Amino acid sequence: MSVTRFEDLKCWKHAKNFAVELYQTSDNGEFGKDFGSKDQVRRAAVSIASTIAEGRERETVSEFIRYLYVAKGSACELKTQVLIAADIGYVSRERAEELRAKIEALSAMLSALIEK
Repeated sequence: MSVTRFEDLKCWKHAKNFAVELYQTSDNGEFGKDFGSKDQVRRAAVSIASTIAEGRERETVSEFIRYLYVAKGSACELKTQVLIAADIGYVSRERAEELRAKIEALSAMLSALIEK
């Protein structure tokens, strides 16, 4: 594997930036007042980048791939939470769609790295 640091992984950079974006989004309006939902969304978002980093530091490629699959699972969890947030009015449908598209793009990046 040519990448030696997790910080150099494109998918990690996107996941980290997305986690920051989710922190900002979940701090507004009713979303910001619902500690449980806000905490769950934030944990899922942070988990994606953290899991990528942890997996990269593992000793074998097969372990790294296993962690990438876990990160994909966290992305799916986060997508579900964003859709629920839209259904209950915490984020607009438009914002939920933007977030969903970013999550799906990140998941696709993870899939591509797994296949590589």
